Amino acid sequence: MATEGPARRRIQVAEHPRLLKLKEIFNSKFGSIPKFYVRAPGRVNIIGEHIDYCGYSVLPMAVEQDMLIAVEPVKTHTLQLANTNPLYPDFSTSANNIQIDRTNPLWHNYFLCGFKGIQEHFGLSNLTGMNCLVDGNIPPSSGLSSSSALVCCAGLVTLTVLGMNLSKVELAEICAKSERYIGTEGGGMDQSISFLAEEGTAKLIEFSPLRATDVKLPSGAVFVIANSCVEMNKAATSHFNVRVMECRLAAKLLAKYKSLQWDKVLRLEEVQTELGISLEEMLLVTEDALHSEPYSPEEICKCLGISLEELRTQILSPNTQDGESAGERRAWIIPPLISGRFSNFPKD
Repeated sequence: MATEGPARRRIQVAEHPRLLKLKEIFNSKFGSIPKFYVRAPGRVNIIGEHIDYCGYSVLPMAVEQDMLIAVEPVKTHTLQLANTNPLYPDFSTSANNIQIDRTNPLWHNYFLCGFKGIQEHFGLSNLTGMNCLVDGNIPPSSGLSSSSALVCCAGLVTLTVLGMNLSKVELAEICAKSERYIGTEGGGMDQSISFLAEEGTAKLIEFSPLRATDVKLPSGAVFVIANSCVEMNKAATSHFNVRVMECRLAAKLLAKYKSLQWDKVLRLEEVQTELGISLEEMLLVTEDALHSEPYSPEEICKCLGISLEELRTQILSPNTQDGESAGERRAWIIPPLISGRFSNFPKD
């Protein structure tokens, strides 16, 4: 299990063409040279299951593509961000007044998530500023975690500027939480593999508590990741969070069915743990409790004994609260993992 602090290595910039180019662009942009560089890789989930937000384990590995940031701490309190990609405009703000706009998830907001996460973890104020130049070669919105890699990179940048230390696990947990500042209700897989990845292995990542176990990859194996070139910005749409909310609602319905404290439940794994049953037994419970047809908000409210307003404000995420979709009342589709019959659900 990898829990030690992030790796820090002294390298010769002149021996790395990408770093040399980044240094030159930084100098032309800010009139100075970077003091250090930080890198965080993207990831691919080998099996393909995205159930970390349900509390279940996943099997990702890091990819070669990454986010790279050149950094210079400055004596002012201004945070200046620039990007080597001209599609992403420059941004500056006070390091002590971080505002993250959920309604307009521009690239710099992901950096601000990581920055704010470290700032709030240590309860700091009056932070020093910095000049940062970001260079990313992860295809954006491609499902390879370019946004999470930027959050992780920013968290590590901030930690380094502050001269503080955290373990990789602590960093991963902080960055997983801080990415939610932008409205994405992720489960922590992306940030965990970005920090815990090691060459030649995938990682079995488990949660509560976060831990990673090496899964040795075959020697000489090559993984081909096909890019469909279809982009999906998780923070700019509700698609990702709708799936998370479907799983959350399913967990609450199952908890209510089994007379558990359903209002405290967020993840399916919590229900299984509370019941003390195996995954196979959990599947049987879902078959008894739930039906496979979509659920309307009204039906969910009736089952849980709550109002539509309580459902909207106390359970759903901000970008899934709108009950209208394409002019019709939205119906939630309970995931296949937990599909089943709903006829035995208690009436009260």
